[in-house]
Amino acid sequence: MRAEKENVTRLLKTARGQIDGLLKMVEEDRYCIDISNQLMATQAILKKINKEVLNAHLGGCVIDALGHEEAGEKVDEIMKIIDKLSK
Repeated sequence: MRAEKENVTRLLKTARGQIDGLLKMVEEDRYCIDISNQLMATQAILKKINKEVLNAHLGGCVIDALGHEEAGEKVDEIMKIIDKLSK
């Protein structure tokens, strides 16, 4: 993986902490809107991580594949991801 591992790891640990907090909030029967706000914050972090990983993939793996046999395969991978993100 070419994304900055330290940053991705830090963000994933933050998301994990937020999910642990969400579990505690649900167990404590906290207010639904508070839970929803925390869920959206967690989703935002996960989207940020995904963006960083995909940017690194485009800037590294895909560029490296251009002009080689696997270029079409890399483009297909990205198109599948874009399709999933647009749903």
